[in-house]
Amino acid sequence: MRRGRRQTPVTSGAPARVVLSEHDISRALTRIAHEIVERNKGAEEVLLLGIPTRGVPLATRIGARIVEAESGRVSAAELVGTIDPTMYRDDLRRQPTRGLEPTRIPPAGLTDKVVVLVDDVLYSGRTVRAALDALSDVGRPRAVQLAVLVDRGHRELPIRADYIGKNLPTARHERVSVHLRELDDADEVVLS
Repeated sequence: MRRGRRQTPVTSGAPARVVLSEHDISRALTRIAHEIVERNKGAEEVLLLGIPTRGVPLATRIGARIVEAESGRVSAAELVGTIDPTMYRDDLRRQPTRGLEPTRIPPAGLTDKVVVLVDDVLYSGRTVRAALDALSDVGRPRAVQLAVLVDRGHRELPIRADYIGKNLPTARHERVSVHLRELDDADEVVLS
């Protein structure tokens, strides 16, 4: 994959607009990190699992903020992992294919932990449902919570995020693109 600043798509003559800037994303992730710590009365029993592709760097960033907020009582290596739900999706025929990412669970595992799934955009809920299925093959968490940078609505399944960076009402034909510096050399959320 070629790295570099991605071009912002434009559809049906309407210009794309930035709905979250780098500063907005940073502030939202800091807020989410503090909400996770507050709701779970600390982070000792919390495990963040990023959903590829953009959920992974988001989980890493939230984890770094939690480590800072907890004054080193937890380490990023124990706090952050990844889970790829691709093979558990019920819409594989409709999705473009991509290579599988490794699922990485910290050595302590996830049994009896509070697992926070982290993704970039919550839309239909199908990715989260697949992640829940993948999770059941890895262990049995005490509870599962969901953190997303953007909730755009249009749920097809009864799934709700516990932590939301921004609620962004959209039309079905609109596209929400999350760009992160780890993958796209820019931090922004664009609506087109």
